[in-house]
Amino acid sequence: MTRRRDPANLAVIAAAVTMLLWASSFVVIRAVGEHFSPGVMALGRLLVGTAVLLLLALRHRRRIPRGRPLALVAGYGVLWFGAYTVILNWAERHLDAGTASLLVNFAPIIVAVLAGLFFGEGFPRPLVVGMAIAFTGVVIIAVGGTGGGTNDVLGIGLGLVTAVLYASGVLMQKAALRTVDSVTATWVGCAAGMLATLPFAPVGVGELADAPVSAVLGVVYLGVGPTAIAFTTWAYALTRTDAGKLAATSLVVPALAIGLSWLTLGEVPTVFGFVGGALCLTGVAISRRRPRARPAPPDVLDPASPVRAAD
Repeated sequence: MTRRRDPANLAVIAAAVTMLLWASSFVVIRAVGEHFSPGVMALGRLLVGTAVLLLLALRHRRRIPRGRPLALVAGYGVLWFGAYTVILNWAERHLDAGTASLLVNFAPIIVAVLAGLFFGEGFPRPLVVGMAIAFTGVVIIAVGGTGGGTNDVLGIGLGLVTAVLYASGVLMQKAALRTVDSVTATWVGCAAGMLATLPFAPVGVGELADAPVSAVLGVVYLGVGPTAIAFTTWAYALTRTDAGKLAATSLVVPALAIGLSWLTLGEVPTVFGFVGGALCLTGVAISRRRPRARPAPPDVLDPASPVRAAD
């Protein structure tokens, strides 16, 4: 007899896959950025991602939504897939991979607050405590630095803009997923972002001709892994959990990105990076916990209880 998998566990696995792939994207963007401009890299990534997602949508016979759902999907696609990707690529010309991931992940704070206010998700204690601990970790890493030595004011400003775009995209996507399935929402959103970056195509022809094979493969990886796969698993998890709680989980990305950039790019983290990363992981673990249900009073559990009889 085959045991049915718990949807909650599958959502956790999907979120974990997303976080690992997104963390790797910061490192790959940093490496590929030497050969492709921000807009061209975004266009190439989204072209590959759209192609892969379209094949998935055709296999499952997904239809393009209409009306308000289509507007929401297209809107978050332009903001998150399009504008976010271009500006992140630009930011990583001025920031090391670890710092870029930290600035982007201010977004969960924005998402959690707005989701609690407008989506009725509230502010359960584990989420608030976990976010506070993880945010403290982010601040410690930001203050201590990650060892890249390339950060400047423009890069920090661009990183904060990506955080705003990320938060806006998550909230619009959450609204769209009420009526659109995760596969359709992901591929249509990616296609919308790709169309928004088409003006970079003429420049991309020349850059593609001069780029080494390794850089081209890096862009292909960004399209398949951090885009097609990661956004699909993200949407799957988002339909099965609160936006605020899932966004809090993404605070683990900076810790992963710092470790990967250290191993592959030689951007050695400081002691602050290690301490802050540990706090990020701890905060995420706490935010995923469910609040304990308080036991009901004896008179509610049993009308004939001694406490009730004495009244």
